[in-house]
Amino acid sequence: MDCSCKVKLVFGVDSMMKMKKSFVFQALAAVAVFAAGCNSGSGTDDKTAAVAGGTKPAAAGGDCTPTTGPIKIGFIVKSMGDSWFQTETNFAKEEAKTLGAEIDVQEALNGSAVLSTIDTMATNGVQGIIICSPETQLGKAIKAATDRHKIKLMSVDDRLVGSDGKPLTEIPHLGISATNIGKQVGQSIADEIKKRGWKMEDVGALAITVPTLQTAKERVEGAESVLTAGGFKKENIIEAPWSGAVDIASASDAANAVLTAHASIKKWVVFSSNDDGVLGGIRSISNRGIPPTDIIGVGINGMLAAKEWEKGTPTGMFASILLQSKVHGANTVKMMDEWIKACTKPALETYTDGAVINKDNYKDALTKAGVSIK
Repeated sequence: MDCSCKVKLVFGVDSMMKMKKSFVFQALAAVAVFAAGCNSGSGTDDKTAAVAGGTKPAAAGGDCTPTTGPIKIGFIVKSMGDSWFQTETNFAKEEAKTLGAEIDVQEALNGSAVLSTIDTMATNGVQGIIICSPETQLGKAIKAATDRHKIKLMSVDDRLVGSDGKPLTEIPHLGISATNIGKQVGQSIADEIKKRGWKMEDVGALAITVPTLQTAKERVEGAESVLTAGGFKKENIIEAPWSGAVDIASASDAANAVLTAHASIKKWVVFSSNDDGVLGGIRSISNRGIPPTDIIGVGINGMLAAKEWEKGTPTGMFASILLQSKVHGANTVKMMDEWIKACTKPALETYTDGAVINKDNYKDALTKAGVSIK
């Protein structure tokens, strides 16, 4: 039953006094019956879309009209210079082609660019947008913009939040299980420390993190929790705030201040929110004359780590967690296509995991994941 209509019953004070009580009761009863009819069957359209990891079911689809014509999807990412987004959007394009949908991939480096890109995409006929925003705290402004244009919205990788930092749970999201992936990083480091016979008290941990990005914090905190549980000295874990371009060079800059303040430490482990951060940390440590054999770096993503191993030269990059870029790129497009085409709203929360790779197994792992080193 279509209940998009709204019922308003308004009585002026004077006219109300003049009405007979029985008439008022009859009118109110009629409204109650109509409202009950509108509410009947609610909740029967809830959908669940499991991809990988955990999911929460979607809410009821709300007002939605299936689209029988051409489908056009927008995909906004915060940096096309990042290997993750290059791979993710390539999978998105491949899936769109398979589905017969048109896709418009755009980079938006800041919040203003995001809002401008949404307006442009709306003008160009986009019906749904998938986004990894550079400023997740602008979630409500982004949602307001897509609502204004009557465009469906889904977030990927980094979840949209309000100015209070709380997730906008009404927006479907496909993300990475950040804490669990961080724990995989921490366990890989702990195992390798033990294998090399290092004394925990002699080792420094360089954690390069983005304090303003929740998923980055969760990854680093996950790694720290495993290390400290395994006996690593908490005071030997030093966080280096990472800002600016958030690339290898800026990560190296962030690491320098920590290394200068702890020059006595000669063995280091390095972790961050991605491969870029770890490689930046390794670069700074190596520049201080510390050999690769005294560095254990474990990244997240896998692509830059693989390129590092391809060089065939000694490196402090010991391992990385290979993420599911195909799921994040292809499956979000498939979800959005179904939402536009058939009003099948995606699950409100879907999370993926990752696989530990190193210089010995990375080629097979990349082949299995459907990605290649370019």
